[in-house]
Amino acid sequence: MTSQEYIAKILRAKTETISEMDKKMTQISGKIGVLDKIVAENERQINKTLEILKCRDYRAERVRRALITSLQEDDRALYKLFKRPSGTTMTGLKTLFNFALELANIDQLFVLKKEKAEEILRKNPPPNILKALKYKDIDELLKKEDLAEVFSALRFVETGEWMHKTFDDTYKKLTPQDFEKKDVRLIALSGKWLKVAEKFVKKKYHNVSHLKELGVIFVIPLKIDTPGETLRVFSMILHYLHETKFYSDLFEKYAKEDNFGEKIISMLKGNNPQIESFKDSDMNWLIIQQYLAKNNENEPRLFVPHVNPEAVHWEKTEKDIARLGERFENINLEMWLNVDWIGGFFKNRLKKEELVSFDLIDNWMSLVNRKERIKYLYHHQEALWNHIFEEYMGAENLEKMMIENFDKGIINLK
Repeated sequence: MTSQEYIAKILRAKTETISEMDKKMTQISGKIGVLDKIVAENERQINKTLEILKCRDYRAERVRRALITSLQEDDRALYKLFKRPSGTTMTGLKTLFNFALELANIDQLFVLKKEKAEEILRKNPPPNILKALKYKDIDELLKKEDLAEVFSALRFVETGEWMHKTFDDTYKKLTPQDFEKKDVRLIALSGKWLKVAEKFVKKKYHNVSHLKELGVIFVIPLKIDTPGETLRVFSMILHYLHETKFYSDLFEKYAKEDNFGEKIISMLKGNNPQIESFKDSDMNWLIIQQYLAKNNENEPRLFVPHVNPEAVHWEKTEKDIARLGERFENINLEMWLNVDWIGGFFKNRLKKEELVSFDLIDNWMSLVNRKERIKYLYHHQEALWNHIFEEYMGAENLEKMMIENFDKGIINLK
């Protein structure tokens, strides 16, 4: 099997698509044998990781179990390191938050001013929140509740129709003067929001989320009492720290350009380019803001050259986590360094080939959802697309070119 065929098999793309991409990218970058190098490194990293895990049986089930068992042990160690985080209060999450802030080490963010955020709510009082908390008007709500908590709660208390109308009408009028530099803020929502949050948590599969435009990362209070939960919450917070910084850089870029408010709305909605954006004669890479495979694993845009900022944020997160593992002897998280794009085919007990992801995020999701027996692959596959781009164009250019071309939704290399 050629390198083009092997990579196409992992990515579920057509071999001709990968071969044509390789041909064009070789001409553009001047680099020869990139895919051969990637396949060789993939094999080396698989063997190295299985050696660390002392996994001698290469059946798919055993390999997957070895990866998840290792994560479960490290999750227990993190739980102790973070002083048994409760997951329900700021005090209970303080140590976890502090480690995340130290590891991510992001600069101040360019975010919406508090006064402007309050103005938006005064002009658009959230009906469901006012009713749920029994406040007579928006003034009483803003006087008695934390603004960041209210904005966080909008996402799971108000209707989608109200959210779209409110933010389409108000955000398109935003100007750079409505923004300022501030430190990121990590919060655990108070318990009153838990009952109304249950539907949101089920839909999103996690209780950690963020507000890009406010520079806020919030945790809906839920007990950390399931294997993998500590690592899940910790890695989600790290991911959102890097994501808020990425979007802050975009906000600052657009502050110097026209149509600032319209671009803010497009970013926050996560608009993705259509496959029709491609020109056959050019070398184009779509910029896809979301994990499309979560909703449709056969989405056509997954099978053409593309890069994904989500995978960039996760790569940074996994480097942070690996550095934490290097600091503590009883935590082996350093083995996850640079394996986000690693994965390979192994025979299962029925002698059929299965793709196994070595990506940290795919594996902790499998651990947390162990009862459902779900096998996750899409974080690894998206990371591999990013890695392919980096190998041709340089790792330092991926995020730079994403930001430069983000509003166009496509990196055109001619």
